Amino acid sequence: MDHSASLAAPTRRTRRMVIVGLAVLGAALVAFVPGRMVLMMLSMPLRRPTWQVWFGTFNGVALVTVLALPLAALAAWALARRRSAAGATSAWRKSLAEVGIVYGTLPWVWMILLPGDEDGAVVSLVPLRDLLVMDQGQIVGNLLVFAALGFLVPLRFVALASVPRILALAAGCSVLVETAQYVLRLDRVSSVDDVLLNTAGAVLAALVSPRWWRATPETPSDRPRPTPVPGR
Repeated sequence: MDHSASLAAPTRRTRRMVIVGLAVLGAALVAFVPGRMVLMMLSMPLRRPTWQVWFGTFNGVALVTVLALPLAALAAWALARRRSAAGATSAWRKSLAEVGIVYGTLPWVWMILLPGDEDGAVVSLVPLRDLLVMDQGQIVGNLLVFAALGFLVPLRFVALASVPRILALAAGCSVLVETAQYVLRLDRVSSVDDVLLNTAGAVLAALVSPRWWRATPETPSDRPRPTPVPGR
């Protein structure tokens, strides 16, 4: 039996899975944010290349995220190679999911925890009140905060491969972030509507990936070998 051929199919499925996930997130951004606006946002930090601008503003964090994409791809490749060399199963699947979760979530959380322009810490616990006054960019941004988490966590952790568990995980993470905004006095609004949108984005992303939630196929070396029959 050709072992390399049997391992190639899961690898191809994993690559298609990642491409689909990136395409969904990219389509969401392109659908709501004009390409010219994106280029303007990314070019602004280049006019004042200081640490404060690059790491302390939305535009700077966005540019750093784009520039870090090759490093994220290299990290996924290195992790997959290391796991493959150690004989681990689903090396590419696990590595791409882990790097994707960090790369697709950390920049959004980073932006959320940047200081705002409110007069002190504000708490809004009335559902849907803030949602009615949010602009399109705020709504889409909130939906994308934990989208990578919702899409990729079920692929990496079988125990979390269900919509209710993803909902609970995303809601818990969102509550922690909103609480941190208040505790750290970041002059931002800690809103229940942000929690609802963050959670909804994770659940919607999770609904895109169920076809890949199934257990990873066993490699030929993991399959039980037939017991030899004496005399044959």
